[in-house]
Amino acid sequence: MALQIEPIGEVVQGRTEVVDDYWGGIESVIQLDETEFPPDSVQGLEEFSHLVVVWHFDQASPTDVEYHARSPRGNPQWPATGTFAHRNARRPNQLAQSFPRLLRVDGLRLRVVDLDAVVGTKIYDLSPYFQEMGPRGPLHQPAWPGEMLTDYWAHKA
Repeated sequence: MALQIEPIGEVVQGRTEVVDDYWGGIESVIQLDETEFPPDSVQGLEEFSHLVVVWHFDQASPTDVEYHARSPRGNPQWPATGTFAHRNARRPNQLAQSFPRLLRVDGLRLRVVDLDAVVGTKIYDLSPYFQEMGPRGPLHQPAWPGEMLTDYWAHKA
């Protein structure tokens, strides 16, 4: 059975341009659905520094989905990797996760920084980031993500 979910909110302020890099320092506002959620649904959230935000690449086209191995960002210097080794809109359900810093809770408006989603993006879930639920054990990855993401969190000059 397919999962059917409805958005819980939307990005209403922040960046409007979809680009690959320079997401650092971007302040955004997530507006939760006021017809669905009471004000106390965010009670206690302000005590956390970061959120886990699940959103949909709803400004990408479903025809962009690719299941075959390909070089990240089309750069042949990086190895061809499969769909599930990428973190972009070319995924089967075009879902993403971001871990923005929570700046302020103002009713059902959440001001965050470093959310790499643009104005109009539908939010499907969010929760506080619990340190204890993060990765356990040593982390490792190939060199190409670090090379590719050098400017991802940089501030645009």
